[in-house]
Amino acid sequence: MDALGPKTSLVDQTYQAMLDAICTGQLKPGARLSQDQLAAELGVSRQPVNSAIAMLKTQRFVEDTGRRGVVVAPVDPDLLQSVYQFRSAVDPLAVRLAGVALTDEASARAEAIIDAGRRAVDSGDAVAAIKVDMDFHNLIYELSGNALIQDAMQLNWRHLQRAMGEVLAKPGMTEAVWREHAAILSLMWAGDLDGAAEAAHAHVVEAAARIARPS
Repeated sequence: MDALGPKTSLVDQTYQAMLDAICTGQLKPGARLSQDQLAAELGVSRQPVNSAIAMLKTQRFVEDTGRRGVVVAPVDPDLLQSVYQFRSAVDPLAVRLAGVALTDEASARAEAIIDAGRRAVDSGDAVAAIKVDMDFHNLIYELSGNALIQDAMQLNWRHLQRAMGEVLAKPGMTEAVWREHAAILSLMWAGDLDGAAEAAHAHVVEAAARIARPS
């Protein structure tokens, strides 16, 4: 993690830096979080680090183990399944709302993301694949125009991000993901919002199965 500059509040910057490190695997499950070490790495005092840790505890990214202190929480399969259950209802709704407002410009943005996803597949870049996967769904949430959907899914996707590296590393998985994304967009662009919503629901159900499926 890099030292922080005075852009937003130090607590927000510290929280975001720690969350990014956890969700990208830089800070791995079980890693002990030393407030002094984190403060030194980020160039801040202990106070913003402690505040960020308190926020991350509430959101179930870190946990207090007692004698070992605060550690990065393990990926919780039950929590992931809960997120996917929530997504199975929210994503089809977001697709319907986004489809009504889909413009040439928005469609071009989505196509560019799909192209980037396919390039990530071809290059074997798992980090890039995860980022553009999130970009695709976040664009749908943005186009839905529903602020509650955007806010709720922003946090839920950070939990999913922690598990996606293993899923996208499985042979054939990334290709299937981007075929499904392209199919959803094609149905939206054709005005078949019922079909697009059904495809979005199927995509979430299959994504949950991929997470649960043994390597």
